[in-house]
Amino acid sequence: MQTTNVIGLGYIGLPTAALLASNGIQVYGMDCIPHIVDTINAGNIHIVEPGLKKLVQTVVKDKKLIAYTTPQKADVYIIAVPTPFKENKEPDISYVKAAAEEIAPYLEEGNLIILESTSPVGTTENIKKWVLEKVPALCDKKLYFAHCPERVLPGKILYELVHNDRIIGGIDSESTQKAVHFYKQFVEGELLETDAKTAEMTKLTENSFRDVNIAFANELSCICDKLGINVWKLIELANHHPRVNILQPGPGVGGHCIAVDPWFIVSSAPHEAKLIRTAREINDDKREFVIGKIESILEKEGIKKVTCLGLAFKPDIDDLRESPAMYIVEKIAERNMQCPITVVEPNIDNLPAKLAQYHNVRLNNEIEKAIKDADIIVILVDHTPFKKLPTDIWVGKEVVDTKGIIGGSL
Repeated sequence: MQTTNVIGLGYIGLPTAALLASNGIQVYGMDCIPHIVDTINAGNIHIVEPGLKKLVQTVVKDKKLIAYTTPQKADVYIIAVPTPFKENKEPDISYVKAAAEEIAPYLEEGNLIILESTSPVGTTENIKKWVLEKVPALCDKKLYFAHCPERVLPGKILYELVHNDRIIGGIDSESTQKAVHFYKQFVEGELLETDAKTAEMTKLTENSFRDVNIAFANELSCICDKLGINVWKLIELANHHPRVNILQPGPGVGGHCIAVDPWFIVSSAPHEAKLIRTAREINDDKREFVIGKIESILEKEGIKKVTCLGLAFKPDIDDLRESPAMYIVEKIAERNMQCPITVVEPNIDNLPAKLAQYHNVRLNNEIEKAIKDADIIVILVDHTPFKKLPTDIWVGKEVVDTKGIIGGSL
């Protein structure tokens, strides 16, 4: 049984740490934010994920999971920190580099370092380079480095961490085998062996594939809007073809993976990644298309108040990362300062800082009241409570439905 230090206790790191601890492994969690560390050590959680709070309470009580603001000595180190992109869409792997440099002084011969953060090709090899640059004495020690990208669905993370197949790629065959042995302790899915670069590219490919297919649906929705065709009915009919499976359109694409990872491929091969780049641009442009629909209604006489349903990047979670809903609300608030905007997001208790700065935006999770008080309703996320609303609640309202909840034309 190997002691494990999980670096980064966010949407992937905390569930992974708790799951490992529940399998009898001694886990030390590390996060640079003291509030997160204190919250976890109190047996609480700072994110929304079904089943996670109870699991964390149990493993913290049993002292199998202890959180710190600094790394701890362990046999295995898992890096699960953010990998966003910069303003120019270039990958930002500064958090990964910082994590590698921070754990370097704690490493000993035989340690296994696993990168789970989705990263550009070559990042796992760079971790080894950064570690050895930080602590040159480690050059004489045998260390193992591997990449095992997470591929889980928010809302089902605890189940999928156990049951999904995992791609495991080391910088050498020994590292791959070390990592496979580690994941066998708790993963029931198939462990697929490869090299580090292929493992990194596999995760980027999976999310780019989905992004391209969503872009087709989003572009189709814009075309249908122009032609006066109900896109939801159209897709339903087209999907009756035995070899057609069109995805559902939306207000764009969000989340830390699909909205980000394709840019890592574009950055690595800018000339070759033509379709991948175009898909990203289509999905980003869909946000402006939705904003245009809202503003065209705002120009009508007597239209004053807007209620936006949803801020998360997908239904029934609290994750706002790269959320198109967040972007749309922010831009509407910024461009229409005299327009009162009510936001309904059942999974958060306070407006995020980006929206709280606008005097015309407020949070009200009394759904039916927020709808009743508005002239325009913008459906941005198909949260379960929204789908359960009575059909007559939309009567007399201008509705921009980006998720097909009421079957409108957009």
